[in-house]
Amino acid sequence: MALDHNSYTAVNPNHSVDLQSPRNLEKPEGPSAPQGDLSEPFPRDITGWKWAVAAFTLCSSIFLYSLDGTIVAVIQATIVAEFDSLNNLAWINVGFLMGGTAFNMVWGQVYGQFNSKWVYIFNVVLFEIGSAICGAAPTMDALIVGRVICGIGGSGLYNGAFTLISQTTTMAERPLYVSGTGFTWGLGTVLGPLVGGAFQESKVGWRWAFYINLFIGVVCAPAWLFLIPSKNPRPGVPLKTRLREFDYAGMLLLMSCLVCLIMAINFGGLTYPWKSGQIIGLFVAAGVLFLLLAFQQGLTLFVTLPRRLIPVQLIRSPLILMLFACTSASAAGVFVPIFFVPLFFQFTRGSDAFETGVQLLPLIICLIFSIGVNGALMAKFGYYMPWYLLGGLLCVAGGALMYTVDQYTSAGHIYAYTVLIGIGVGMWIQAAFSVAQAKVDTGNVPAAIGFITLAQFLGNTMALAIANSIFLNLAESRVQELLPELSPKQIEAAISGVAVNFMKGLNQKVRAQVLETIVTSMGTTYILVMVAGALVSVLSLFMKREKLFITAVMAGG
Repeated sequence: MALDHNSYTAVNPNHSVDLQSPRNLEKPEGPSAPQGDLSEPFPRDITGWKWAVAAFTLCSSIFLYSLDGTIVAVIQATIVAEFDSLNNLAWINVGFLMGGTAFNMVWGQVYGQFNSKWVYIFNVVLFEIGSAICGAAPTMDALIVGRVICGIGGSGLYNGAFTLISQTTTMAERPLYVSGTGFTWGLGTVLGPLVGGAFQESKVGWRWAFYINLFIGVVCAPAWLFLIPSKNPRPGVPLKTRLREFDYAGMLLLMSCLVCLIMAINFGGLTYPWKSGQIIGLFVAAGVLFLLLAFQQGLTLFVTLPRRLIPVQLIRSPLILMLFACTSASAAGVFVPIFFVPLFFQFTRGSDAFETGVQLLPLIICLIFSIGVNGALMAKFGYYMPWYLLGGLLCVAGGALMYTVDQYTSAGHIYAYTVLIGIGVGMWIQAAFSVAQAKVDTGNVPAAIGFITLAQFLGNTMALAIANSIFLNLAESRVQELLPELSPKQIEAAISGVAVNFMKGLNQKVRAQVLETIVTSMGTTYILVMVAGALVSVLSLFMKREKLFITAVMAGG
């Protein structure tokens, strides 16, 4: 959820608080510390079926965004083959992630200044335009442009859904609604490959993997237009005043820094060697831009103190920093198996796009179930630390087992291993949103949640980039030793799943050796899953054994 520290006015425009004061960051400690506002007013004017439909459609937009993030996992080989553009393979994912990550904090400031409902609807339209461009793309360049637009609009609608939920729910309700958004996010993330594969194998083709967004948008549009509450964070403030208060310098520096960093990690060792001038230049540029951003934010250059883009005050909170790290780590547990389990079955079992999507169902079901259980039980019993500890340990166990997989490992074992990962990651992947809201002072709630959302976006981007880089670099070098007559581009096409007939053209002995090499390289990516789980488990030991939400739940009846 991308909210900045200005966005609290969207929740309570009449409240004033010094956001920079350390005493206002976290709630008072001790038995008497308030964990909920017993006099909290009811925040919305619709109930019953109208609110149910509005909440459902808000969650549906999160489903759309997460679905689009992974739907290309099993269709990118077909896209590359149709456009004959292997060199641009990485951009199918990079464009989407780059657009979303770069604009995450920007949308936070926009939602803090303008009517949340209409900013949200604007982003829905932007996302649908990007989807239409992808579906109708005549060239790979056009498709990449569409993916970038989808990323920008998707980031805005994702943030908008969370912003509107924070404005229209009480603290007592919020953990359940946050788990609901986690449910739909997880559902879209893991159903993406299944839906993409189904369209690819159907008569309509892969383009409908993008066109489907238009139909979902049309179905939900009446609810978005007529049922979602309208929330103006700054009524009566002139447009010129609002526009003048944006942190334009911070936006430009942050977006430029993230774009350079994402490009460097995704293209390093693949499109360009790690030691090449292009990659070194991108890393240097990212570092310089980050230092300039820190300098600009720290000295409040070209912006007033309460309007800074980055919620600097949150860095003082060890718990918020731990939640940031844990949320970032969750991406490895989700995206590594989602992208590499289908590739494993494609190489070892000859599964088609739809079949590989079906083979992700155990992970899908368990991840979603675990997210729902976490939201319900954490709200009921209040404890959050055990979820991180146990979830991290299960993630380590599942990752370690996937690391041992070879080409002869049965499908049943693969399913069992991914179930461990799914249950483990589901225990904490969305928990930070509720914990952050309950732990910080009221005035810092939007800033804390925006900070956690940035962790989610960065984690998703970096996990995919690092895992893909590990796999392709290892597999390319090892396969090159077995087949020195092939060019690096031919090998890259083969191990990416683009050259579908590659394995069939090899004799049985060489095929077995190449397959073993590819599967072993895939297994190495699960080191990321183990490291992520271990990090979460270790950090959980530094979290307090305390109850949250209990007072809020009692207040809510």
